Order: sequence, then structure tokens, then C-alpha cells
Amino acid sequence: MVQRTYGVAPDREDVTGPGVEGETEQSALLGGDAAVGTGAAKKRDGHATLSSSVGNLANTIIGSGMLTFPLAMASAGIIPGMITCLFSGSVAAFGLYLLSHAAARAPHRKASFFAVANMTFPRAAIFFDAAIAIKCFGVSISYLIIIKGLMPGVVKSLYHDLSSANPPEWALSGRNWITIFMLIEVPLSFLRNLHSLRHTSYVALFAVAYLVLIVIVCYFRPLEGMPEKGEIAWAHITPNFISTFPVQVFAFTCAQNLFPIFNELSSNTQRRMDIVVGSSIGAATLTYEIIAVFGYLTFGNKVGANIIAMYPSTSLFIAVGQLAIVILVLFSYPLQVHPCRNCLDKVFHVGAVSKAGTEDEDGVEDEAHGSSDMSTFKHTMLTAGIIACGFTIAYFVDDLQMVLSFVGSTGSTTISFILPGLFYWKVSIAFPV
Repeated sequence: MVQRTYGVAPDREDVTGPGVEGETEQSALLGGDAAVGTGAAKKRDGHATLSSSVGNLANTIIGSGMLTFPLAMASAGIIPGMITCLFSGSVAAFGLYLLSHAAARAPHRKASFFAVANMTFPRAAIFFDAAIAIKCFGVSISYLIIIKGLMPGVVKSLYHDLSSANPPEWALSGRNWITIFMLIEVPLSFLRNLHSLRHTSYVALFAVAYLVLIVIVCYFRPLEGMPEKGEIAWAHITPNFISTFPVQVFAFTCAQNLFPIFNELSSNTQRRMDIVVGSSIGAATLTYEIIAVFGYLTFGNKVGANIIAMYPSTSLFIAVGQLAIVILVLFSYPLQVHPCRNCLDKVFHVGAVSKAGTEDEDGVEDEAHGSSDMSTFKHTMLTAGIIACGFTIAYFVDDLQMVLSFVGSTGSTTISFILPGLFYWKVSIAFPV
């Protein structure tokens, strides 16, 4: 009889030998099989650091949703807006806490929504992964829409400040820019491990800090050409609150990357996972509150759905900030492709395991979590399909708020508010500690 191996490592730092980091980076690239060989029979271990895990999770959280927080506050007033932000962040943190407990019951470092769902609600596992894949796919589209909307203004401002010539016509097309930036997105999206994206996450978080600086500075020192400020209310809930609250829920959604981070974190004890969750959610909540309050105080009820677009792009200070947001979403895009690809892999894997189960290196049937290491062909096809479909939709769609509201009211609500509690309740009964 095979003894079940759970996913939590001992409460100590894992001892890694020379070359571990190099092997991780090499195997992260498409087709890298450095880890496969004589050591394949050994249990896989995680090599991600605490800081890289916090950075990747925080970058997953802080994305395009933060741009709409001032509008969400305008629909309810300062006090209700701050309360709903804290509520959304608290619920998201509690959900991640429950999911990390559920991940500990999954096979060794093979935790995923599919694996946990198969342990709790096996009949619905495929639907959970399909919903997460759709959610991540929608978020990746919103990132491309932001790039398409901001880059023409950035180009105009940079040409205005640095050159007397007019920018070329092609540079004023947002569609051209998302086409160009796909040259960067494609290789990053093909990386296999989140740990390999830690450096881009650090750069993206600097972009968030710059946006925070913009909203604070422009409140105390308004720029010429800014729209006239509207009315400000401490509490004034409007009908728009129904459509803006889901955006706040969406802005805290990051559960799709909780399991990969759990699998990759060295010594992934509950204490270390609590640090990752608490640090990431805490930083995101503080960031959202600052942007929401100062953005709302600056523009009042006339604030738009994209706060960075409200500032005049003729200022080099603002243009650099808009470029920073472009960099943020540019480097956040692969963090959505990664879980989308993994979930689709589990969905398509169901047909294969329904005919014949496979076995992992421990001799345990692999039906509970799908293929542990995606084949190069499947990895290539799924990644290419996600990128091609997302690019095509973003090329023709311009309404950012519509995309965020749809994602926030469907997949994000399910992932943040419903699944964590259900998984924790069921897994605690079926697999008590």
C-alpha cells in the first residue's frame, strides 16, 4: 500500500545543492528537460525564494484593476469605498489562507485547482478549471487593451518634450503597439515556472510605486490641463456601485497563482505561506486605498474608469507614469497566461485519464492532478492558442470597464468567495491532519 504524500515540506529551509538554480532556470524555458534524468525518481522540490513568491503574487494582484478604484470610490463615497476595499482584500486573504491549507493535502508539490477539486468535488473539477482559465484569459485581454489605449498618448508626449517633429502615423495606433509588444510577451509567456518571472515582477512593482507617486503629487500640485474637479462625498452610494464593486473583487483576485507559488516555494510551510499571502494582500490593499482616495479627491465624481488616462499626457511626468503602467501590464501578462495554460492542460487531460490513468514518480495514479510536466508539444500549442486568441480580441475591443466588470462578477467572485471555503470544508473532512 502506497502512503500518501502531502504537499507541505518540513518547517525548515530546504538544502539545495550546487546548480539547482541553474537547473530551475533552464527547465523553465520551453523544451528544457534538465531536471529529467537520473534524479527523476526523487520527489520534486521547490527552489523559489520568499521574496520572489511575494513579488509574483503581489504582481498578480496589483494589475489593471487598480486603475478603476477611484471610480469605484466615486460610486459610493470615501468611507464606503474604503470599507469595501478592505472587505475585498480581507476576503481575498482569507480565501488564499484556506486554499493554502487545501494545497497541503494535495500530492507532493502538485497542488492545483484541479487536484484539490478532484479530492473534494471530482465531478465539478473540470468546470472549476475551465472557469479559472476563462478568468485569466479575460484579464490578459484587459492588459493588452490598456497598452493599446495608453501608448499613443505616451508617444505624443515624448515627441512633444524631446523633439519638435510630429510622431509618425504608425506610432499613434494602439493596435500597432500591442503587435510590437507581443515580441516581448511571447517569449515570457512560454516560460514554464513563475519563479522565472520574478525579475519582471520586481520591475512591474516599481511601476506601481510610480503611479502612487503620480496620484499623490497631482492632488497637491494639479497640472495644467487637468479636468475640472467634481463633487466629493463622504458617503453617497449610487446605482453605479453595482457595476464597480465587482471591479474591486476582481482587483484582489490572485488565487490562480497561489498553487504554483505553493509548489515552487522552498520549505512551503503554512507559516511561510501566511507571510506570502499577508505581505502581498497587505501591499495591494494599501496601494489601492491610496490610489482610490487621492484619485477621487483629485477629480471627484468626474473621475473616469482609467485614472492614469485622466491626467494630461502633455506632461513628461505623466507620460513616464503611463509608460510605467504599460510596463506593469506588459510584465503581468505572462502571470495570467501561466495559470490559464495550466488549467486548460487539466481540462484537456480529463479525456486522456478517463480512458487510462497514469502514474507519477511515487507510484500514485496521476488522475488527481493531470500531467505534472506538460509535454513540449502541448505546452507550445496551448500557449500559442491563448496568445493568438487574446491578441485577436484585444485588437478589436476597446472597452476596459466592460471586460473588468464581466471578469469580476463571474470568475473572480467564484475564485475568491466561493471555492476556497468549499475546498477547505470538504478537504478538512476527507483528509484531517
